[in-house]
Amino acid sequence: MLGFLNEYASYAKLLAGAILLSICFYIGFHIGNSRYLEYKSKVEIAQKEQEAKVESIQKQHELITKGVSDEYEAKLVALRNYYKSTSVWNNSSSNMSGLSTTPKSADVISAHNELIGNCAQTTLMLVELQKWINEQVGIK
Repeated sequence: MLGFLNEYASYAKLLAGAILLSICFYIGFHIGNSRYLEYKSKVEIAQKEQEAKVESIQKQHELITKGVSDEYEAKLVALRNYYKSTSVWNNSSSNMSGLSTTPKSADVISAHNELIGNCAQTTLMLVELQKWINEQVGIK
């Protein structure tokens, strides 16, 4: 009778080992899976926070761009009106011939006014661009 039990004892040991191995595998899988699900939820939360932050930054960039653009357009119109009103062409009532052999002083003054006006417009453009860049860099 002991021989009979010894024969089944080895099967019982194998079965107990297989059950123990299955339990260890299940516990390891469960721990790893719970850690993965926790990590996944943290990543999703971080992703949502980052998307909200990026959206906020984009809105700030758009507001700054719109504000600087509107301010630039207003200053540009004022600048053009100023140089147009101080131009000799607008202040003189005489008709000048289009073809002349020597430049008249009015032509030279008008050319200088146009050059100064263009320089002022370029300077305004650069100043507003610098302002826009500084404000864009300041957003975090």
